[in-house]
Amino acid sequence: MKLTSEQMRLYAVTDRAWAADDDAFFRQIEAAIDGGASIVQLREKQLEDAHFLEEATRFVALCRQKGVVSIINDNVEIAVQTGADGVHVGQEDLEAGRARALLGHGKLIGVSAHTVEEARRAVAAGCDYLGTGAAFVSDTKSEAKPISHDTIRAITAAVEVPVVAIGGITRENIRELGGCGLSGVAVVSALFGQRDVREAAAELKHLSEEICQK
Repeated sequence: MKLTSEQMRLYAVTDRAWAADDDAFFRQIEAAIDGGASIVQLREKQLEDAHFLEEATRFVALCRQKGVVSIINDNVEIAVQTGADGVHVGQEDLEAGRARALLGHGKLIGVSAHTVEEARRAVAAGCDYLGTGAAFVSDTKSEAKPISHDTIRAITAAVEVPVVAIGGITRENIRELGGCGLSGVAVVSALFGQRDVREAAAELKHLSEEICQK
């Protein structure tokens, strides 16, 4: 499976903080997809494995039904068990080459990269796309230190795989990423923290297309 730059325009990363229960959580995911997200990452840091597997199975089924790409954060075993389209790993997680060995070819591997060196190493290990940031100060990951937009430009220039920016991106600051060579943006609270998730997704998709054409 190969990703196009167009598929990366709006990358939704889940956060159940704004959902009252599982059903509300999945309604939010569906709204994000209906608004324009074409790739969705299921991120769960607190769930026990049994609950995560159950949720991920439902998540993959929803993404398949909607015709969008399903990514599991960090947990390669869950990705394999559920038949997800791929997995996203960080620099401190299972490295891309090992993830590829477990997933096999035909599945997607995304890697977080903060420097040109990390980006090149991830691509050499076989990743399909990169997430780079934090682009701005992030409320979701307060420990993530922003990198300069010059660094983002250097990363996108150094690799041939699609690159999305992540971290603190909002409708108010997204235009500052124009001209960085990005394929899209990955967002959390700018989607799932909004009253109307579908409307927020539609607006962010439009703004992402705008900056990616610069």
